[in-house]
Amino acid sequence: MKVLKFGGSSVAKPERIEGIIEILKSYYSRGEKFAVVFSAFGGVTDSLIEMAKLAADGDDAYKPILDAFCERHNDAAKALLNNDMQQNILVELKENQETLRSLLQGIFLVREASPRTMDYVLSFGERNSAYLIAQALKQNGINAAYLDARRIIKTDKSFGSAIVNFESSDQKIKEHFSQNPDIQIVTGFVSSSRGGLTTTLGRGGSDYTASIIAAALDAECIEIWTDVDGVLTADPRKVAKAFPIKSMTYGEAMEMSHFGAKVIYPPTLQPALKKNIPLYIKNTFNPENIGTLVSNVEDPEGHPVKGISSISNIALLTLQGGGMFGVPGIAARLFNSLAQAGINIILITQGSSEHSISFAVKPEVAEKARRRVEKEFENERQAGLIDPIKLEKQLSVVAIIGANMRYQPGIAARLFQALGKNGINCIAIAQGSSELNVSVVISQDNESKALNSLHQAFFLSDTKELHLFMVGVGLIGGTLIKQIKEQSEYLKEQRSLEIKVVGLANSKKMIFNQEGINLDNWKESLTSSEVNSNIPEFVEQMKKMNLSNTIFIDNTANDQIANYYESILDASISISTPNKIATSSSYLQYQRLQTIAKKRGVQFKYETNVGAGLPVITTLNDLINSGDQIIKIEGVLSGSLSFIFNSFNETISFSEIVGKARELGYTEPDPRIDLNGIDVRRKLIILARESGYAIEADDVEIENILPKACQEADTIDALFAALKDADPSFDKLRNEASANNKRLRMIAKLENGKASIGLEAVDDTHPFYSLSGSDNMIIFTTERYKERPLVIRGPGAGAEVTAAGVFAEIISIGNFLS
Repeated sequence: MKVLKFGGSSVAKPERIEGIIEILKSYYSRGEKFAVVFSAFGGVTDSLIEMAKLAADGDDAYKPILDAFCERHNDAAKALLNNDMQQNILVELKENQETLRSLLQGIFLVREASPRTMDYVLSFGERNSAYLIAQALKQNGINAAYLDARRIIKTDKSFGSAIVNFESSDQKIKEHFSQNPDIQIVTGFVSSSRGGLTTTLGRGGSDYTASIIAAALDAECIEIWTDVDGVLTADPRKVAKAFPIKSMTYGEAMEMSHFGAKVIYPPTLQPALKKNIPLYIKNTFNPENIGTLVSNVEDPEGHPVKGISSISNIALLTLQGGGMFGVPGIAARLFNSLAQAGINIILITQGSSEHSISFAVKPEVAEKARRRVEKEFENERQAGLIDPIKLEKQLSVVAIIGANMRYQPGIAARLFQALGKNGINCIAIAQGSSELNVSVVISQDNESKALNSLHQAFFLSDTKELHLFMVGVGLIGGTLIKQIKEQSEYLKEQRSLEIKVVGLANSKKMIFNQEGINLDNWKESLTSSEVNSNIPEFVEQMKKMNLSNTIFIDNTANDQIANYYESILDASISISTPNKIATSSSYLQYQRLQTIAKKRGVQFKYETNVGAGLPVITTLNDLINSGDQIIKIEGVLSGSLSFIFNSFNETISFSEIVGKARELGYTEPDPRIDLNGIDVRRKLIILARESGYAIEADDVEIENILPKACQEADTIDALFAALKDADPSFDKLRNEASANNKRLRMIAKLENGKASIGLEAVDDTHPFYSLSGSDNMIIFTTERYKERPLVIRGPGAGAEVTAAGVFAEIISIGNFLS
């Protein structure tokens, strides 16, 4: 004998019921013995509750809802039954509906819906659905009989969630099934008291009905048919990549159900557990799928964590004080006082110091719990032995569950690492000695983020998902998006890294998509967005979305955006940026950003601030971290100045080569910004700070190479006219250098904590002598690299190499988060 149960979503529409009929026909044709329990049509129980409440409030708005209820069941009868059967069945349905109409009219008149009356009202849902489906099965050749569970399941009079009398119920179930060999189609959820009054088994009680019947009949198994492929590793509404669990123990299933897994109703498991009856969770809409098997068989070789679940919106109370240490009976008094008040405790945790006990309850009883505990410990509070009760609200409990966790060390470490690297603080922690679950209390705002982080850590550890929010989609940003798109498949397949761009903004528009913006048409999506660009709102939305493994990318040179780095890092979001403003502003601000990043356990990456995609800052940090001593840093740090002086020879004047550099886009529109060394100064400041020097902009000595007339020119044309007048002086400098077999280079230098930028002539023994094009070069002279300094050379500017540098940092942050 098998006992099958189909839930409300499975029977929500006639076409779904037709699918169930096909499933049952296959069972029947195989000669299997089975009984079937049905829930009410999807949504019907809620509408019955609404009708009763409206009627009790004296609101006749219940009547159109009742009409819709009647019409829905009549329409289902017409869709499922042929003309020969329809007439009789519609008459039966009408009688049933008129009884409900009279009942609701009575509630309307007396303005009251007692728990006893509510149970009777709710019973009409299952009674209608099971009756209709039984007739449809008969029509399809199955020898089926409708069974009102009130005849076989007996309870006390705890209306709303009645307690089953198993001795009486088991006897009646056995008697009925021994005398009725046809396929029994049973109403779920409903039962009756000893005197015949209608009772219900609590919300989700149709599963319980199936389990009660299966236990009484020593069934081969129970099959719970729903709308998913079994018990999932997490709630799919919160974790998109949740997937079905093939098998689990009763204990694991109980833990999952306690922590909010809606596929299983907790009392369902008790009768099955007592009789060791296997339980299958299957999908009505995918009947070939094997589903989830719940049994008493453990798999020591199976995955250590079976599922991740949560309880949303709980309150945490803490009883603490020095007077608790070593005093027996404190816990007994605490929990007795709560039990007497009828308050259920969700989670308990106590430190070995005995200084405090924390416990979680539903928020609606939190104040009642606090008052009860304060009253119980009033004397101790007055004596100062116990502190005022601490109450924290808007929290959630997140739990990892698995019987095999006890066989594998490091599970808790992975849990806390996954949460920590996503900036999620654990307020309380609980673990039983059975090691069946590890629970943490966190802020409710972080619940979804925590579930996704843990799901990746335990089930998708081979694939890390990164969420990028990008500001600035011009030359560098657009190139970066192109590189991410082109490399996405490789990263997913070869590096187990999935990068989703979930937020984009330029100076005009911004867009967000939690599932990832389509990188094939991101430009069109951004242009057509109805949301105007607003950096404060962009940052706030990024925080509000609160996604796991979030990285903020700033591809601009905007000081306003850099001002938000502090709040972004403080929200436990990593940053990668080629924007030099934040790292080259005041040393105090630079230090503050570093401290916040370290405190929050996130990454603040800015390799591309110096040398674009060249590994300059990384190399410098590696040298320092490995114990090397920096003696001197020299660098040609500007691609524009490198191009100008590398190309400045006898065939072209200084003013001409500056004009050419401007035409090619190497310099700023006003070349004085480059020629005055402002950009180079920012880069040198960053290198100095990374070397441990608290340098400010005013500490950098810059040689002024431009004549006064150039500095004072009020237009670009006037600037170039003044540069043309200065050509002879620059020619003289070049010629003097050439006469000594030297070349002019604009060199940034850091030595003994002193930073300077100036024009120097270098001979052919110096690495800078061979520079060409717009290449950058950085020379590190250290204790280890004293005789032959360490040289880094390559393109120091350009969209491709800068974007590649940011891309490399994104991957590096992804590796850190994993």
